[in-house]
Amino acid sequence: MDKLDSDRIDALLADHPDWSLAGDAIQRTLVFDDFVQAMAFVNRVAEVAEARQHHPDIMIRDDKVTLTVSTHDAGGITLKDFDLANFADQSAENIVGATA
Repeated sequence: MDKLDSDRIDALLADHPDWSLAGDAIQRTLVFDDFVQAMAFVNRVAEVAEARQHHPDIMIRDDKVTLTVSTHDAGGITLKDFDLANFADQSAENIVGATA
């Protein structure tokens, strides 16, 4: 998959207002009601990431989860990253108490 240019990344980020550019990756921090909800979210993302063989960097701090997504073999951000961002957004919406 080809690395996206900066104009395309900016356009896609406009459609993903909870995500931001973090170097050669996109990133979002979510806040849940508690650690158990945060871990439920992480487990959902991990299962799909493993199936797709596209693994985000995940930082967990109690009720906060930060996802950082980049396509390492492409050397930057690709559509695969935004596909995973879409899945993460939908998963978060299904967990009561998730906020950006």
